[in-house]
Amino acid sequence: MAKCHRNNVDPLTLHRTPSASSSSVSANTFSGSSLRRIIFDAISCGGSSRYRRELREEIDKDCSKSTMIGEDSMRKPEKLSDLLNLAVIESCVETKKKEETLEILKRVVKDLQAEAEVAEKKIAAASEVRLLAKDDIEARVTLAMLGAIPPLVSMIDDESQSEDALIASLYALLNLGIGNDVNKAAIVKAGVVHKMLKLIELSKPPNQAIAEAIVANFLGLSALDSNKPIIGSSGAIIFLVKTLKNFEETSSSQAREDALRALYNLSIYHQNVSFILETDLIPFLLNTLGDMEVSERILAILTNVVSVPEGRKAIGEVVEAFPILVDVLNWNDSIKCQEKAVYILMLMAHKGYGDRNAMIEAGIESSLLELTLVGSPLAQKRASRVLECLRVVDKGKQVSAPIYGTSSLGRERGHDLRMTDERKAVKQLVQQSLQSNMKRIVKRANLPHDFVTTSQHFSKSLTF
Repeated sequence: MAKCHRNNVDPLTLHRTPSASSSSVSANTFSGSSLRRIIFDAISCGGSSRYRRELREEIDKDCSKSTMIGEDSMRKPEKLSDLLNLAVIESCVETKKKEETLEILKRVVKDLQAEAEVAEKKIAAASEVRLLAKDDIEARVTLAMLGAIPPLVSMIDDESQSEDALIASLYALLNLGIGNDVNKAAIVKAGVVHKMLKLIELSKPPNQAIAEAIVANFLGLSALDSNKPIIGSSGAIIFLVKTLKNFEETSSSQAREDALRALYNLSIYHQNVSFILETDLIPFLLNTLGDMEVSERILAILTNVVSVPEGRKAIGEVVEAFPILVDVLNWNDSIKCQEKAVYILMLMAHKGYGDRNAMIEAGIESSLLELTLVGSPLAQKRASRVLECLRVVDKGKQVSAPIYGTSSLGRERGHDLRMTDERKAVKQLVQQSLQSNMKRIVKRANLPHDFVTTSQHFSKSLTF
């Protein structure tokens, strides 16, 4: 083993009293790392070269960490200041941007309010309103507050306006009303409903582009409850029905859907049903059922119409109305249509005694029985109510089924003995039909095979 030599470094270097010149140095400058460096220098001759190298690397690492900590502590105030300055700059930019947008909106409204002779400027302003209000909620509010609605409505009333001017003003009004009930009410209050209908009357032949823009406006404006009675009593329903019937050949599917949705909105207000019945809308809607793209919307309108006595009478008077509605009950791929159709039939069966016979003649029983097994919960509930209404028809003669969980029909004793041969034959035919339908229902419902026998006994209890 190598012999370690003593170190002759004077130890007083570590313990001497600081001189006057060194007393001014802060105690913080004499850090732990400096002390360790001095110790290292003092014992450097006493250890191996490997030990000295490792110790120096450790001291250098501590020194670098101390330097980094000092720099970070100096930078923190600078970063905070930078963030505050950035927030101020962004706020100023945002404020300036809003001011510029406000100036643009003011200019546009000023152009709209210009004299009628400056037609090109008004058309450009209407087109700009259309674009600005399309996706900007704040712009819709600001433009209305600046007074953009009255001049746009007055452009529709001007017979000298070109087609471009009329379309620009109509779609500008449409976009101003999107999602803004205050603007919808202000547009109607400005008299746009009668002006649009007058524009249609003056268009000879009717301009399809203008008609579609007007239909879109009626759709948007009719969404507001306070606008429904105003639009409904204005004659707009007649226009919507006429254009709906012509849309199949002369207009787009979007325009057709807009007309149906507008009529649905208007039919929500019960007093408008009388205006609907003045047209031939009900027969048209029933005969159009089957087009799956519009059937649900058609049935939605009929659910509003059937809620008033006049509406139920109008539906019942349509030839083949009940066979059409009963057929909808079998649309297993359209649950919503089934639910709406059975709702219409439920109200008519509950309110109209004579309609029950027509439903039975249309073969409603098997469709209702199927709904009670495989329909949606809502359709099952409504189908059961219709069956309940059909239990007794014409002086208490029982023709249909009890609802699950209700009491039996309670036939009178000796009823079969008093039956004529003709009635017995009818009973047998009905029973065979019900058994056949029950087998089909059980098969479609994927029920156990044992249920077939039970269903046959159940179908026997349904016959009179």
